[in-house]
Amino acid sequence: MKKQIYSLSLLLLVTLFTNAQNVEFEEYDLDNGLHVILHQDNTAPVVITSVFYHVGSKDEQPDRTGFAHFFEHLLFEGTENIERGKWFEIVTSHGGTNNATTDFDRTYYYEIFPSNNVELGLWLESERLLHPVINQIGVDTQNEVVKEEKRLRVDNQPYGNLLAEVQKLLFKKHPYKGTVIGEMEHLDAATLDEFQAFNKKFYVPNNGTLVVAGDIDKPAVKKMIQDYFGPIPRGAEIERNFPKEDPITQEIRGKAYDANIQIPAVVAAYRIPGMTDRDSYVLSMISSYLSGGKSSVLYKKIVDEQKQALAVQAVNLSLEDYGAYILFGIPLGDVALDTLITEMDEEIVKIQNELISERDFQKIQNQFENNFVSSNSSVEGIAGSLATYYNYYGDTNLINTEIDIYRSITREEMQKVAKKYLNPNQRVILEYLPKNDDQ
Repeated sequence: MKKQIYSLSLLLLVTLFTNAQNVEFEEYDLDNGLHVILHQDNTAPVVITSVFYHVGSKDEQPDRTGFAHFFEHLLFEGTENIERGKWFEIVTSHGGTNNATTDFDRTYYYEIFPSNNVELGLWLESERLLHPVINQIGVDTQNEVVKEEKRLRVDNQPYGNLLAEVQKLLFKKHPYKGTVIGEMEHLDAATLDEFQAFNKKFYVPNNGTLVVAGDIDKPAVKKMIQDYFGPIPRGAEIERNFPKEDPITQEIRGKAYDANIQIPAVVAAYRIPGMTDRDSYVLSMISSYLSGGKSSVLYKKIVDEQKQALAVQAVNLSLEDYGAYILFGIPLGDVALDTLITEMDEEIVKIQNELISERDFQKIQNQFENNFVSSNSSVEGIAGSLATYYNYYGDTNLINTEIDIYRSITREEMQKVAKKYLNPNQRVILEYLPKNDDQ
């Protein structure tokens, strides 16, 4: 009887899980090319207005890096109808919050308001697109802001330059070899005309996706979108033709130094396909197996049992054109960096040569089910996912179906993909070391 009750309860949970995860949305294009995605959820009086611009650090000129991140700041300066410095005041005085983020492939702006201020959010984003004021005062102001951010988050942050050093070794041709924040001397050398040209090229309706999610009246919101965004002129089509990387056929070793650390770190990094490739999904599952929590293989072995490391991690840094699969370790005491590499390699070889256990495989599946639930648990998360799936994958409905891809992955596939990508002759080894007066 207890077994029957348990089985019935499990069936009910699965049914509730399936129904709860279905995210309904509507999408369409304006005549100027702006893609619009609407998601109505009237359970709470909150709305998010967001715009995803398909421009990131990879779109910059080699001698003008940092532009995309710079614009993340610059486009809060003001517009023809918003006085300089008043953007945040307008948002907070109406009960809202806002922010923006930039990475290698995109820039994302958003506001979260009480739902009765949805029109304000739409007006703000239309102003950013139609009437930005890009002048020398704003450029000079944000130049200092970005420099301070770089000092705080990169230059003076322990291990703050580690990823940048890995990217430089892993990519030789593709602009992923650079950093999102860019080089400050490039920003200093840039002219006002160059900033205005960057805005004219990338901040156009046909390079953007507007998402409105939350407590909305869709017919009313559609009219607002047409009124505010419809008149904005279409921009020129953007052509991208990034160079292809040559395969890595023998191990590349490098060293980098950081004055902010006292304990070294070591990284093994492998260049892998971009996020839309099925193998990238498989590699994410391998990462979860290796370092997804304190009961994971690497943590339990190297940190807990052998006490050779303070931290270990396996990460699939999934980007649009390529990805980076990264194994990272910080040694404990006088343990050699190569010892950590050897121990991590041992676990990779096990995956390549034998199937992981059914128990471990089910644990990974459970982790991805939980991640799927969490990603769709708020209107902010839903809005970001809708824009991401449309722009990178060309399939907005992946917000409902992507979990099926993970469910379809097998232990045999994990073994096959590990054999294909995670080999010593296909990687970069970076020793990240404390800097002293001699370096």
